[in-house]
Amino acid sequence: MFKEFKEFAVKGNVIDLAVGVIIGGAFGKIVSSLVNDILMPVIGFILSGINISDLKFVIKHAVGDVPEVAILYGSFIQAIVDFLIIAFSIFMFLKLLTLGKKKKEQEAPPAPPAEPDPEIKLLEEIRDLLKDKE
Repeated sequence: MFKEFKEFAVKGNVIDLAVGVIIGGAFGKIVSSLVNDILMPVIGFILSGINISDLKFVIKHAVGDVPEVAILYGSFIQAIVDFLIIAFSIFMFLKLLTLGKKKKEQEAPPAPPAEPDPEIKLLEEIRDLLKDKE
């Protein structure tokens, strides 16, 4: 069982997947910082100094030790902006990747036609000889 697991874990696809997950996590943090620290303050400034992440709909105000109950739709808006930036970045990366593959395919010379089987070559020769006799 250990040998099978080792073969599975060492395959290229598993390692590529692990690297992708780690880089994706780091990229997500970068995008979150971009949205939270750069984009949202600018958008808030444009919208009369509103901090988007503080936007909320209070259902029940805090009373004594009981905290308030609120719907934090500002945080939700930030999460949507995060998602849109990540999705657009992945789209652009895949677009560039497919563009590179298309260029490689166009640059590669077409493959020469495959040689026919020896049996087919022999049958063609017999056919040609029969045509010549007629």
